[in-house]
Amino acid sequence: VQLQASGGGFVEAGGSLRLSCTASGSIADINAMSWYRQAPGRQREFVASVPTIGSTSAADSVKGRFTISRDNAKGTLTLQMNKLKPEDTGVYYCHAVVRLPGNQYNDFWGRGTQVTVSS
Repeated sequence: VQLQASGGGFVEAGGSLRLSCTASGSIADINAMSWYRQAPGRQREFVASVPTIGSTSAADSVKGRFTISRDNAKGTLTLQMNKLKPEDTGVYYCHAVVRLPGNQYNDFWGRGTQVTVSS
């Protein structure tokens, strides 16, 4: 199973970016999908998540600015980031809990995509 993230880049404060993550491989089902980020010198932190069915959740620092969504049919995860701030700078990682053939559950991480917000 692979998670391929894309859409990072450089943007000025107040701007927008849209991140995407696509899951591929031998997948029976995908449970929760999430975005995490890691700023230089800091630990990886939770950004937002979306279950297969139900309500999304997000860190307080991004509520009202970031929107997470998924397309279950395509196995894709999206993070729309608006009103970006310099403190949003970091490497963004997608994460998924996957049910593999044989009913084994594993979690997977994408490689990450860099987001840089200038002040």
